[in-house]
Amino acid sequence: MQLRAGQRGDSLYLYLSGELDEHSVSQVRSEADRLIDENAGLSRAVFNLAGLKFMDSTGIGFLIGRYKRLKKYGMTMYLESPESSADKVLALSGIYTLMPKL
Repeated sequence: MQLRAGQRGDSLYLYLSGELDEHSVSQVRSEADRLIDENAGLSRAVFNLAGLKFMDSTGIGFLIGRYKRLKKYGMTMYLESPESSADKVLALSGIYTLMPKL
C-alpha cells in the first residue's frame, strides 16, 4: 500500500495505490492522519482511489476514520476515480452520502 499526497489550490489530494486491507491499513492510516493534520487549513481533501487494486471493509473503516478527522478541522472529503470493484463496495456501503464521488 502506498500513499502519495499533493496540494492543489485549497485541496489536499491523497493518492492511494495497492491493497487497502487489515495488513496495510495501520501504516497508511498514520501517514494520512499526519498529512491531514499538517494541512488542516485547507478546505477539502480528495482521496484518489484510481490505483487501489483491492479494498475490503477495513478500507471502509479507514475512509470513515479520515472523514471524522477531516470534519474536526472543518474540511470536506471527496472520493475520486475508484476502480470498478472498489466503487461497488463503496456504493453498497452508502459511503457516498458522506463523501461524494467526483
